[in-house]
Amino acid sequence: MHNTARKKRARTGKICISCMVLVLAVILSFQIVRLHNQDVAYQEQEEQLETELAAEEQRADDLQQQEEYVGTDEYVEDVARSKLGMVYPDEILFKEE
Repeated sequence: MHNTARKKRARTGKICISCMVLVLAVILSFQIVRLHNQDVAYQEQEEQLETELAAEEQRADDLQQQEEYVGTDEYVEDVARSKLGMVYPDEILFKEE
């Protein structure tokens, strides 16, 4: 009888260890899924930020070109024509009614 009690205790111990391993495996599986989802979210955020960065770089280039244009004689002439209605002496201006 002493031998069967030892076998029963050993079997119970193996079952407990198996249950612990199973619980740990389930916990690890949930953590893996959670981390994977978080990684996907970070990748999407990174792509969005890269798109925004490209748009802002394009905007910066446009502003740089606008700044260069504002310093030219062509810009001064365009403003004089459009805002002030100025024309060259040999030019005729037609206005719509």
